[in-house]
Amino acid sequence: MVDPVTLVAFVPAALVMNLTPGADMLFCLGQGMRAGPGPATAASAGISAGVFAHALAAGLGLSAVIAALPGAFDVIRWVGVAYLLWLAWQSLRAGTVRAPVAAVTAARAFRQGLTVNLTNPKVILFVLAFVPQFVDPAGGVLVQFLVYGTVLAIGGFVINGLVGVFAGRLGRKLAADGAFARWASRVSAGIFVLLAARLALLERG
Repeated sequence: MVDPVTLVAFVPAALVMNLTPGADMLFCLGQGMRAGPGPATAASAGISAGVFAHALAAGLGLSAVIAALPGAFDVIRWVGVAYLLWLAWQSLRAGTVRAPVAAVTAARAFRQGLTVNLTNPKVILFVLAFVPQFVDPAGGVLVQFLVYGTVLAIGGFVINGLVGVFAGRLGRKLAADGAFARWASRVSAGIFVLLAARLALLERG
């Protein structure tokens, strides 16, 4: 079981990690500008589901196996790069025919957030490096990973969701402006390309 004192220490540490700008926050920002606050919130939920899945995999020992296999690490990374570039292309196409608020449904945004998170091997390395610092090997390791993963997922959902909602509301107010719609789609596409480049250049560390 999770030691209450350790959990109290974990929460602020996890919050700091959630507040640090990264790929998940940028993705929700781009999704908000592209599709509005609803899909941005759904994308944040998908990302959080991915974080929980990574914690589960780490608790079961699967993440350690993947991290130890350079081939598996690279396959996941390049799938993520390709997916982000595809999202960038979709964002550019959407901006040429409609306002960004109508481009993505909530269900689709959830799947996109989940896919982006699961195909980012940096999350695997992060969970393996950060969470075990708070895990007691003498206790139920899997349960501890799941509890800590839940804390990370909830914190990330709230913070990334707020970023996406802010961007989405701004987009809604200006969506009637065709020039802004094109500009917002280009910016969100640029964010997705930036994330793809960041992932492509990722070092195992």
